[in-house]
Amino acid sequence: KVVDIYHTLQEYTNNITVFAPWADASHVKEEYGIEITPRSSYLTPHSYDAVILAVAHKEFMEMEVGALVKEGGVVYDVKGILPREMVDGRL
Repeated sequence: KVVDIYHTLQEYTNNITVFAPWADASHVKEEYGIEITPRSSYLTPHSYDAVILAVAHKEFMEMEVGALVKEGGVVYDVKGILPREMVDGRL
């Protein structure tokens, strides 16, 4: 579950950005205490140490996910939706 991934990451850092275009941000905040970056927000290129794709939404397949990570950053694809050459790891 995405919530489990989030809580595991929290053991190492509190600098986590969650982008979930289909999720109801108020429900997620109330149910899990997780802030979701609004759909209208811009994910800044070359700003993240890691990107973890945890759901197989069409929006993510259409994004240039690799452009979001800093040099030396990693892209981990939990659902296996991206081409293998675009990711550093997958389940």
